[in-house]
Amino acid sequence: MSRLRRREFAALAAAGLAAPWAVQAEEPQRAKVLRYAFPIAETGFDPAQIADLYSRTVAAHIFDALYMYDHLARPFLVRPNVAEGMPEVSADFRTWTIRVKPGIYFADDPAFKGQRRELVAADFAYAWKRHFDPATKSPNVAGFEEERVLGVSELRERALKDKKPLDYDAPVEGLRVLDRHTLQFRLEQPRPRFLYTLAQSDLIGAVAREVVEFYGDQIMAHPVGTGPFKLAQWRRSSLIVLERNPGYRSVRYEDVVSPAPDDAEGQALLARFSGRTLPMIDRVEVSIIEVGQPRWLAFLNQQFDLVTVPLEFAGAALPNGKLAPNLAKRGIALHRIVNPDRTLFYFNMEDPVVGGYTPEKVALRRAIALATDVNREINGIRRGQAIPAQSLVAPGTWGYDPQLKLEGGDYDPARAMALLDLYGYLDRDGDGWRERPDGSPLTIEYATQPDDLSRQFDELWKRNLDRIGVRLKVLKGQWPEQLKMARAGQLMIWQLGYSAGSPDVQDALQILYGPAAGGQNLARFHNARFDEIYVRMQSLPDGPERLGLLREAQKIITALAPHKYNVHRIVNDLTQPWLSGFRRPLYGNRFWQYIDIDAARQPRPR
Repeated sequence: MSRLRRREFAALAAAGLAAPWAVQAEEPQRAKVLRYAFPIAETGFDPAQIADLYSRTVAAHIFDALYMYDHLARPFLVRPNVAEGMPEVSADFRTWTIRVKPGIYFADDPAFKGQRRELVAADFAYAWKRHFDPATKSPNVAGFEEERVLGVSELRERALKDKKPLDYDAPVEGLRVLDRHTLQFRLEQPRPRFLYTLAQSDLIGAVAREVVEFYGDQIMAHPVGTGPFKLAQWRRSSLIVLERNPGYRSVRYEDVVSPAPDDAEGQALLARFSGRTLPMIDRVEVSIIEVGQPRWLAFLNQQFDLVTVPLEFAGAALPNGKLAPNLAKRGIALHRIVNPDRTLFYFNMEDPVVGGYTPEKVALRRAIALATDVNREINGIRRGQAIPAQSLVAPGTWGYDPQLKLEGGDYDPARAMALLDLYGYLDRDGDGWRERPDGSPLTIEYATQPDDLSRQFDELWKRNLDRIGVRLKVLKGQWPEQLKMARAGQLMIWQLGYSAGSPDVQDALQILYGPAAGGQNLARFHNARFDEIYVRMQSLPDGPERLGLLREAQKIITALAPHKYNVHRIVNDLTQPWLSGFRRPLYGNRFWQYIDIDAARQPRPR
């Protein structure tokens, strides 16, 4: 170092300042990166084409809905997102007028040819119409049809009849763009809870028409929205990387959260993050790891910042439902809720063995349900991390009654065998296995996945059916491929879970609504009275009449047994000590923008 440089350094040091060359030599500030894993592979990120939870979780952080669920409010609160205030709603709940905030822009993308693209009301109208486009093959179209927006279904029918592309430019009575930033929905029937639909950023977040037309059939890999993050990298079924959207509007934490006064945790989060701009992290890296052990070990080795405890490790992580002392000493925190969900297995009602509505087919399904040992599932496979389900209504959603008891929740192998005997499912050749009433072989085919947890369910299925003398065949496959087969009606029985998308029960009923067959209704269940109830419940305000209809629908499901409901899951999330701000969202699937990472404490990638 020269004499002049030494003198300069000494003077700066005496003043308590660093030399310019010393500042340049300092390590640049590390990016804040959230690292965790999905247990099931995604399918893509186009809101009009996705239905699975994991794809919807990613889409919810890329696209913006008009409204959103408050991250801290419990039980729930819907508030404006990109809408300028709450909607103007007619007294009969049939006309909803919403103004979109001006000055919000889509993330930069080649589809915009170098221009900044402002969010406008027409983007929401376009996003809605895309679910009705036959070319999109939206699995959610039946649910959107039941919102009864005037004229949209007719637009779809014309496209189908004429075998021509959907005319997106045709005027639609119920979907009006009043001006650049004002949108109006006009509905055929009253929809008191239409606000919940308008809060689904993962399904009707604003989509730019230019982007869809630019990418064509590759749109699942090119989501472009106005949300807090944008897709940076995607290796299908392996890695999903999102980065902070540099053009995201200015949003401060305290402006979008409202914890209850008696919510100590929520109030602490509000106090800690007030004044912070969202999102607080720079990047999200989601790995796809279907096997529980490597997910768990990666978290213990500090490679993940967040993990939902795999069931097979619940005993070690949560003895007696409390965080294990060795984890607590490391500063790991537990976040535990009864999730608003239900697990079930469905019967394909068009399958020649288990489908149909004749007494012997109903008896077979009810017998399989009665032979399902849910308590063994909870205490064994699920390590106590669930509560029994009586019906499709999830905890925390309208109409849930923890005291409700239905026959569909019974475990009674003796009654199951008696039903099978009564309706002609007998062991005629003495080999220990029952045949069908016509004497042909009876084999139940159960679709499952090739992971350790699924193998435990396979063993329980075999134990349950062996007990009543019914032969089981297990069909293994990857989840995305099985979803395609399920929608095509190619699986006999498949077990899966459904998380509630809103505080209402209507979404749960949709998975048995006849017109949704092949989409959300994987069972392909059709019952005229059930469909009438579904439609009527859409129009009614919450109250005794609507609740009476829900109970009637539950009785129909119990009687015909297209589903067997198993459990409502207890979800245990663990966070590393350098992650703060986490609270699992009950609805809406959005939380990444609300968390913070202390990058200085977070271990570097190995």
